[in-house]
Amino acid sequence: MPPCLPRSLVFCALLTLGTACTSTPDRATPATVDAASGSTGFPRYELSDDVTVRGIAPGVWLHETVAETQDFGRVAANGLLIEDGEASILVDTGWNAAQGALLTTWARETLHRPVRAAISTHFHEDRTGGIPALAGQGIPVHALELTAKLSSEQGLPVPGQTFTDSLALGPVELFFPGAGHARDNLVVWHAKSGVLFGGCFVKDAAATNLGNLSDADVSAWPASLERTLQRYPEARMVIPGHGEPGGPELLAHTRSLLR
Repeated sequence: MPPCLPRSLVFCALLTLGTACTSTPDRATPATVDAASGSTGFPRYELSDDVTVRGIAPGVWLHETVAETQDFGRVAANGLLIEDGEASILVDTGWNAAQGALLTTWARETLHRPVRAAISTHFHEDRTGGIPALAGQGIPVHALELTAKLSSEQGLPVPGQTFTDSLALGPVELFFPGAGHARDNLVVWHAKSGVLFGGCFVKDAAATNLGNLSDADVSAWPASLERTLQRYPEARMVIPGHGEPGGPELLAHTRSLLR
């Protein structure tokens, strides 16, 4: 996984929920325009030196967790928190239990929408590392059966709820398009906002290569991208596993890198 540094700053204002940006345990950043979404009015919260959360669409929050890796140095990974009525759904859990705990605490104490379920989009550490914190709170973590198998084989935290192809989970759909970055990579679709979380299956616009290919299936990846495009033609914003959000052109960019 190549390192990624966040480029945009977004402004801090009062949440419409009535919670101030300065509420503990969060530290908020100064006001500006969100360069990724082009929108204003979405706050950004710094929960620690390695966890931030920022709004990208109504009811959709992008979390960024950072870890020091042996092969790639300091790496930032994206995930989502998606509001689901009085609760929320966590997409990917951070690199470790401490980050997973920070995210669930923020959802409960600041967003006032406790995490009711979580998703791991493949078996790598940046997707499953926070599972122990969720398991300790009784929060179910959903993933492919293959993700659970690979996690167990690699000695990584294992998601407890599994499925084989697709799953409707509250306001989102989990879909396995086929192998790509990993044999088990999922995408997550939030129809209300038009946000498609591609995870590490999709590269950001600044990427000049496919990154970590140690568990990739490069030959299957293009067909998996086509299945994703066909299933979600309404996608307006695409979130890569690392780097800045973009539009559907990120799928085309990933396909061009594969060529």
